[in-house]
Amino acid sequence: MFGWGVRCDYTEQQCGAYAPGDIVLGILGSVHSKVKDLEARIRPDEYTCTDFDLMSFVHTLAAIHTIETINDSGFLPGIKLGYLMCDPCAYATKALHCVEQTLAVNGSFPVLSDYSNFTSTVKVFLGERYSELSIPVAKLLSLYMIPQISSTSSSPALSDKSRYASFFRVIPSDVHQTKALAKLMKYFNWTWVGVVTLDDDYGKPALENFLTNSGKEGICVEFPEVLPNYLGSVNIEQRIKQVADSIRNSTAHVVLLILRPEHVEMLFKEMIKTNTTRIWIASDAWCTARFLMTMKDINKVGEIFGFTFLTGKIPGFEDYLKNLVIRPGVRNDFIREYKQLRFNCSQQLEHTSPSACSVTDPQKENDDYLLRSVDLSEAYNQRVAVYAIAHAIRRLLQCTDTACSGDTNLLPWQLVSILREISFTLDNQTYSFDEYGDFENAYELISWKNNGDERLLEVVGKYLIKNEAIEVYDNKIPWTNKTVPLSRCSEPCPPGTEKSISNIPCCYECTNCTEGYYSNETDQLACKKCPVGYSSLSGWTECQKLKIWYLEWSAAYPTVVMIGTVIGVLLLVFSFTVYILHRENPIIKDTLVISCLMKFGLMVSFGGVILFLGDPNDPICRAQQTMYGLGFTLCVSCILVKAVHTFIAYMSFNPDRKRRLSKFDQPFVIIGLLTVIQALICIFWMVSDCVKVEVTPSQTQPLTLNRLCTQGSTYYGFGAMHVYIALLAVLCFLLAFKVRDSETEPIVFSMLIHLFAWFCFIPVYITQDELRPIVQISAIMVSNYGVIFCHFAPKWFKIFSEKTETKTAVKTPVDPLTDDHDSGMGCTVRSNEAVSMRSVSQNRFSFAESETSNWDINSLQLSEVSFGSIRRRRSRRQRPRSL
Repeated sequence: MFGWGVRCDYTEQQCGAYAPGDIVLGILGSVHSKVKDLEARIRPDEYTCTDFDLMSFVHTLAAIHTIETINDSGFLPGIKLGYLMCDPCAYATKALHCVEQTLAVNGSFPVLSDYSNFTSTVKVFLGERYSELSIPVAKLLSLYMIPQISSTSSSPALSDKSRYASFFRVIPSDVHQTKALAKLMKYFNWTWVGVVTLDDDYGKPALENFLTNSGKEGICVEFPEVLPNYLGSVNIEQRIKQVADSIRNSTAHVVLLILRPEHVEMLFKEMIKTNTTRIWIASDAWCTARFLMTMKDINKVGEIFGFTFLTGKIPGFEDYLKNLVIRPGVRNDFIREYKQLRFNCSQQLEHTSPSACSVTDPQKENDDYLLRSVDLSEAYNQRVAVYAIAHAIRRLLQCTDTACSGDTNLLPWQLVSILREISFTLDNQTYSFDEYGDFENAYELISWKNNGDERLLEVVGKYLIKNEAIEVYDNKIPWTNKTVPLSRCSEPCPPGTEKSISNIPCCYECTNCTEGYYSNETDQLACKKCPVGYSSLSGWTECQKLKIWYLEWSAAYPTVVMIGTVIGVLLLVFSFTVYILHRENPIIKDTLVISCLMKFGLMVSFGGVILFLGDPNDPICRAQQTMYGLGFTLCVSCILVKAVHTFIAYMSFNPDRKRRLSKFDQPFVIIGLLTVIQALICIFWMVSDCVKVEVTPSQTQPLTLNRLCTQGSTYYGFGAMHVYIALLAVLCFLLAFKVRDSETEPIVFSMLIHLFAWFCFIPVYITQDELRPIVQISAIMVSNYGVIFCHFAPKWFKIFSEKTETKTAVKTPVDPLTDDHDSGMGCTVRSNEAVSMRSVSQNRFSFAESETSNWDINSLQLSEVSFGSIRRRRSRRQRPRSL
């Protein structure tokens, strides 16, 4: 067949290994990691590769071992798979050179307008390891629709089938890896991190995707540093030192390294020099790099975590590496080079065996060095990639258990359509490519566990792509003091506070929750509002049930109010009793009705005070204001009648004016009219702007709601009621003050007390909502007691004083010719005088108590006739008293 005739006619650098077969697989493996003098290159001459890379070498061996295993197993009956391997030396341009030489027909590269019937020796490519190389190769191979399957290139760009139509990979895209990395940091609450990446097609998209995913998880990047991808770059060592300084000077304790293993090695050496420790997050490119695990002082760098693809054990691969030989008819210059490095005594290099000088033929020697230097599980995906190709070929060639009927000189594009649809099982695991040519299985979370002076890998979790969920086996992570280290821009906000975020979301200040809000968790973005009926103080971690405050009966102030009210009522009852018992007394006789109305008004006012106490409701709120307003208006109206009557009597020096004013001296009409006006005000108030109960937060008592009566939404009715009473009080005061004698003093002082009390009440009432009922009660009590002690108490004193004087006069002899009156005047009584002593005495008391009124006009006329001469001689301060 055609495949059996394949051979490598190129230089050793271009074609390092090959094996003949019916169908040949191309292998792109960067066994060397550098190209010598690349930056000084000015001619398109041959590349010289350096720095043998054990990891890439083992990867290529895993592919070769799997191909040989398939050939030996009869999986493709009658078909032998061959391979042709080229080393791109981790350089993209050389990778294209490898593809060009591999696809060349008779030494020249074909240029056609239609490649549908194009065929070449190599039907499919394995590799490359790095995305930086896979991307240009995938672009070129998409022209021919030759399938390329990678087991390590994870750049998200390669999922774009419009640009890389024939590219496949047996791993997930870095889109999922960056999600996993962000969720890992979120899980441990590492919100302030640094990132170091490469300036290639692997590092740039990975950084971009990580920034997007980390932002969604609330993670901020303190610094993103970029290193040259090419290890032979002139300034790479300088950049490594600069990045190391950035890490040392940063406050981020977690650093994500999206680098190649060689870059990580150089960076770790710089960090070890200053004993700088961090928590390092590894990308899949170096997460399982064994040579890093065994580097000197690796335990000084700190904890290392990373995600790697789901791996497994390649059957027989360990024995294959321990007995590494080149089969007959096969060429493999890379195995020869490795053995020369390992067992050549003339040059003591990094990989040279201690027993090299005792070896006679290096090519015949073997040991377990590769098993100790490389994590073999990382190469497992090479096995999966080869088997994916084998299953596609098996279907295309219509193979059975005994034979394959198809033509081995197949067209490469035919494999592309099959790979997109194929589903196969390997090692009890089912695999298939998604619409983007990727695998969507899972990641394993790896921790680098201390093992003496080295590190060992331990699986401590996993990330499920389909669920986008991370699982961490916390019991396998031995944190110091069993405490997860912090990596934050700001200290955690304790319960009772919330974050006050600055321009950077992860940098914030902790501010206490305001009243009515709480936080019971660390680092809450915003405090939670307390449920209805509950509240909290500033900085609280929980809510407490609100207390309802009102003037409780058992409280101190209501107790004082009740005592004061009872005393006031008892005084009114006592006064009423005295007045009834002494109703014939000239002091009381003609003012009895008016005084009783005043007492009734005060009783109603005291009743309104009682309604201020206890748990209020809407009817009680209306009643307390109405009772006070009507009761005290009735009282002040009675006082105004007395003031009017006194003022009219004062106008006796002007008979014409007195006569005109006398028609207004209608006591019960005035009292009724003034009280009805107040009743109309109260009715209008209650109808248009109704008083009701309102529950409001207390300004002075924490966690308390005040259950108080409002005075309406506009206060118009409340103000009208009090202004009306105040106008009546002012009118009383002015009339009484105009007269200014001892009989008007009770009116003057009682009204001054009332006005003063309410003037003091108004500013407090406006500014202190919680004190309104207390202040109003106090003002009402002061006003009520002012009337009692100014109007009624003096009458009690006079009544009891006269009673005492009468008893004393009965016991003491009196000169019959002398009459010692209050006026201080003497009067000689003759036998022929028409008026008896009893009459004179009685009229004297009638005069003294100002009994002259419209409702006792006869007495008034008698007084004026009998004592006209006396009245004309009285001083101004001895004018008739008010009612």
